[in-house]
Formats: sequence, C-alpha cells, structure tokens
Amino acid sequence: MGHFTFLDWVVLVVYFVLTLCIGLYFWRRSRSPEGFTAAERSMPGWLVGLSIFATYLSSISYLAYPGKSFVGNWNAFVFCLAIPFAVWIAVTYFLPYYRKTGDVSAYANLEFRFGSWARLYASIFYLFTQIARIGVVTYLLGLPMSVLFGWDLATVIIVTGITTTIYTFIGGILAVLWTDAIQTVILLIGAVISLIVLACNIEGGIVTAVLYAFEHGKFSLGESGVTATQGTISFNFGLSTILVVFLYSFCDNLKNFGIDQSYVQRYQTSKNEAEARKSIWLGGLLYIPVSALFFLIGTLLFVLYHTGPNHHRDLNAVRQIVAHQKLIQSGVVPTYQIDFQTGRKVFATEYQAQIETLSATLQDKDIGDRVFPHFIGQYLPPGLVGLLVAAIFAAGMSTISGSLNSSATLILRDYYLRFVRPNASDKESMRVLYAGTIIWGFFGTIAALILIRLTDSALDIWWTLVGIFGGGMLGLFLIGILVRRARNLSAILGVFIGTFAIFWFTIPDLINWFEKQDAHEMAALLEWFAERVGGVSCYHPYMIPVFGTLIMVLIATVISFFEREQSVSDGFSKR
Repeated sequence: MGHFTFLDWVVLVVYFVLTLCIGLYFWRRSRSPEGFTAAERSMPGWLVGLSIFATYLSSISYLAYPGKSFVGNWNAFVFCLAIPFAVWIAVTYFLPYYRKTGDVSAYANLEFRFGSWARLYASIFYLFTQIARIGVVTYLLGLPMSVLFGWDLATVIIVTGITTTIYTFIGGILAVLWTDAIQTVILLIGAVISLIVLACNIEGGIVTAVLYAFEHGKFSLGESGVTATQGTISFNFGLSTILVVFLYSFCDNLKNFGIDQSYVQRYQTSKNEAEARKSIWLGGLLYIPVSALFFLIGTLLFVLYHTGPNHHRDLNAVRQIVAHQKLIQSGVVPTYQIDFQTGRKVFATEYQAQIETLSATLQDKDIGDRVFPHFIGQYLPPGLVGLLVAAIFAAGMSTISGSLNSSATLILRDYYLRFVRPNASDKESMRVLYAGTIIWGFFGTIAALILIRLTDSALDIWWTLVGIFGGGMLGLFLIGILVRRARNLSAILGVFIGTFAIFWFTIPDLINWFEKQDAHEMAALLEWFAERVGGVSCYHPYMIPVFGTLIMVLIATVISFFEREQSVSDGFSKR
C-alpha cells in the first residue's frame, strides 16, 4: 500500500475545511431562490468557465484518461477534438434561447414547444441520471484511495458525500462556482507536479520516454497495430475509428453543452450573454490541453512501469491492488493478520494467496485505471501525495456539487412551482431547494455505497439502460430547434421510434450481460426479438447515440409534413 504521512493528512484536511468555509462564506448571498440557483445573474465569464471545466473533468476523467493511454494509445483524445464544434453550436443556437427566456431550467423551453410531457420526460431522466452519476463518481473517487491507503471505502464515500452536500446546501450555486474554480487550480497543479515527477523518474528523461512510446504506437489516434501476415508487416492506422470517436464525441458534447442542466444553469449565472459565451468557450477549450496532459501522464506511466528499474515490482503491485478490488466486488471479505516483525496489519495468508492467484491472470488492460493512483502513493514525496489525493477529490466533488445544485433547481422549477405551488414564496422555495439538495445527496451517496458490492458488468448495464431511456433528450431539443413545422405528434413519434432504435442497437450489450449473469433464457428472448425486427445490431457502440439522434430528427421531419403547419416565432419557444 502507498504511504500517507501526517503532512499529507494536513493537506487533505485543509482542502476539506476550505471547501466548507467557501460554502459558509456565501451563505448570506444564497438565501433566495435566485441567489441559490442563478447567483443573481452577476458572475464573470472566467469564473463560470472554470466551473464548467471543473464539472466536465470529473474524477473519472482524472484517473481514466491516464489509464486509457497507459493501456492503449491516444485514440480517446479524439473525443476532445470535437469539443470546439459542439461548443460553437451551443453558443450560436442554444445559448440565445436560454438567455432569452431567462429560465434556470434547461427543459422549460420543451414545455413551451411541445407541452408538459416533453419537459417532464427530459427532467425525469436527468434527475435519475444524476443519482447514478453522483454514485459512480463518488465510488470511483473513493475506490483507489481505499485500496492504496487501506482506508475504509464506505467511510470515504460517506465523508465525501456529506462534505459536498453541506457546502452545496449552504452556499448554493455561488459556493459551487467558487469551489469549482479553486478545485480547478488544485487539480491542474497536481497534474503538472505528476508530470514533472514522472519525467524525473524515467531513465533518460522525457525525450527517451517519448521515443520509446512512439516505437510502441502509444501516440496513435486510431487503432494502430502491427500485424504479421505471411512474412510481411501491415499497419492499421484506424482512420475509421477516429471518425467513429469524433462523431460520438460531437453528439455527446452537444448534449453536455447544449442541454445538460448542470451547464445551462451556469449560463444563466453570467451577468450577460457575452460573458456566458466566454464561459462556454473557456470551459470547453481548456479541457483540450488539460486532457492532453493526462494522456501524456498515462503514456509516461506506461514507459516507467515497463522500463523502470522497479517495473516488475510496480506492475505486480498494481495487479495485486486490482485483484484485491475484484475480490471485494465479488463478495469475498478480506481477512487480516498481524505481521510480528513490523507490527503492521497485513492480509491473511489464505486471502493473500487468492490475490496472487487472481493477479497472475491480469493484463495491462485490466489495471489501467489503477496505475496513476499507485504512482501517486509510491513515487510522490510527503505533502505532494496529499495534494494529489486532494486533486482527485477536487475533480470528483466539483462534478457532484454541480449535480446536486442542478437537481435541486429542477425539483423546484419543473415540479414544485409547476405542479404543486406555482405561487410559492421565496422562503417556501428555499425549503424545497434545501430539501432537494439533501435528498439527492443522500440518494447519490447510497448509490455509491451500493456500488461497493456490484460488479463492473452491473455498472455497465445501468449506463446502457440510462442511454436507452434518456437517449431522446438531445433528439427532442434538436427537433424543437431544427424542425420548425414539428408539433406534438412529430416529437412524440420521433422520440419513441428513435428510443426504440437505440434499444435495438444496444441489444448485443444486453445479451452479453444476461449471458454473464447465466440468465440464458433472457438472452435467448432478446436474440429472438432482435431477429424479428431486423437481426442483431452490429454497429459500433459509439455510433448508437449518433444514429439514434439522427433517426429522431428524420422521423419528426417526415411526420411534420403531414401535420398542420404552426408558426414558431423563434424556432424553439412559442412565447
């Protein structure tokens, strides 16, 4: 396990205290619904931009990007190259609509365009997705800390959930914005320090490391590889893979910057539309060089852990960490004993044997996400370990706090004020906002605790189901903006048929999951169903949201020609 000294604890405790103090500082300015949800619409663009960036870069990205480039290459970096195109569309088409209406709910326009069903459809799936998102981010934030430093995972999850909920509850969106800005600085400092320490630990320095990485195809943007065929060498540059990732990224980023409540609500906190535009460009474009930094860290980790003087020891240690994690997820309870020579608690002989047996079967692709945390625990000096751990917490907590505040805002705007008490007073509205923050913080923390006992396949199938049922959100917005003739029937059929198509595209994933759970009857039933509607889909998973969105817009366009034409004044809102 890694080392975590008294100095590291001081750094980490100072970070947590700082986040709570920010919430307390903005308590008085967040005691009205407008202050809690929109910061009185007075924030500068640079601050909102840093908050957008911090929300975008979760702890998943902080750990997963180095893991991706450690295992493979820079293909996932193509995801970032589509961001400017999605940002331009969001700034040009989506932002003016949101700023014109002034509503802090991203989904209010859907009601004005198509009726209350559209608003409820989008907000319901957003709210349920946020519970899952908070749970996943919190769990993946605590897991490497638990395995590396021996911390109790449930305790880490609970402390993170309580701390983030408290400062979001107290300070509202103001606390979220300023905490995000500070967390951005912390995570950037941590990443730069990691890169420097990495370069110092590689024999020959960063130039030698880059050359070694080039030789092994680590900087390729596609599915690069070398294949021997009848004595010849053939190269696959993966241009089709680059296109697939780019299209998927464009669709996903358009959903983030165009319709995600966490982002749209921040647009409304800016003091004018010009500052809002700056914030979107800053938040989007800053992500590109920072993600490149994380991919470079992963590439250098590959070099260090495969050529360094201690690479055999390091790789074996990471494999044992992952094996320990997998045993816990499979329901095996770790057992311990006391090492009489050191007086420290260690794994019992039988449990250690299980770890070693499982770790011997693991490859690089199984350990990628755990290499960076292991490097932090083993290679960084005291104090810097605490700073890097604080950076990982910062990346996660910024995402969680944004989800909490945006979820509470939707509970108030899309449900309480819309269906329960339209004329609720500010005091009553604040009680709803406080309750929403606490309840969603509680649900998200419970979801993270549940994930301790779930396998990775269970997590994958949850996100698959979320993608199926929530896949119509972007399509619904695009129908509202692009298909001017579209009315209720066009939107409903477009979303229904598009969602059904997404379900059909994802049937192979569902079949594989049921097979892993030994539910062969369900797998056979899905395969029978797929054959009746056109066969089992063979599309790349990244193309599913792209095709699903296109189908929704095309269906709505065709059906709209058979509807009575209706004038829509600004292309989106009928007001």
